[in-house]
Amino acid sequence: MIVFMSNYLKTHSKILWVVILSVFFMLMLRITLKYIPFDSNIAFLNIKQTEVQSVSLYLTFFYIHVYSSIFTLFTGFTQFNETILKNNKRLHKAIGKLYFYTVIFLSAPSGLFIGIYANGGFYSKISFVLLAILWFWFTIQGLLKIKKNNYNQHKYFMMRSFALAFSAITLRLWKVIIVYLFEPAPMDVYQIIAWLGWIPNLLIVEYYIYKAKR
Repeated sequence: MIVFMSNYLKTHSKILWVVILSVFFMLMLRITLKYIPFDSNIAFLNIKQTEVQSVSLYLTFFYIHVYSSIFTLFTGFTQFNETILKNNKRLHKAIGKLYFYTVIFLSAPSGLFIGIYANGGFYSKISFVLLAILWFWFTIQGLLKIKKNNYNQHKYFMMRSFALAFSAITLRLWKVIIVYLFEPAPMDVYQIIAWLGWIPNLLIVEYYIYKAKR
């Protein structure tokens, strides 16, 4: 009976996580679709007109980041699927390569560029720049570890990498919560969510890794 209940809860918890992640992904996809076709004065860009007008490459890097990041979320969701890991390693490897190249050559560099012009002043900019650098570094380390057949370290670094990719979702969740509860000034919101968007994600992953190693 205990074994049955344990397996029941484990199975349904996985289904619940799949549903939650799918909902989040669809919300992010909906946000991304707002930027199709190209428009320099829509959604978030409405408050970034200074950068759009004065920084020649801002719009280019912004759209690279928006369009590529949705792929990192999609590919990242599949990479920790036990069925794929056990039964279709070639698919896992192919999706992993897509995630790696997207982060290294598109998402992280473009995130670094637009992070320099982030709302909220100096502290927000530091947060987004640091986020992009760590995202790049963790993803590189994930590749290096698997090339050395260090599977555990590969998994841990890719978990860290995806925790930062997932900040695209958690940042927006924190924004909704903070604005609803406290109604702070807009620039104060950016200074807060710039850090809340990714640090808790990383701490949760580090706790999981700590428990796994023990």
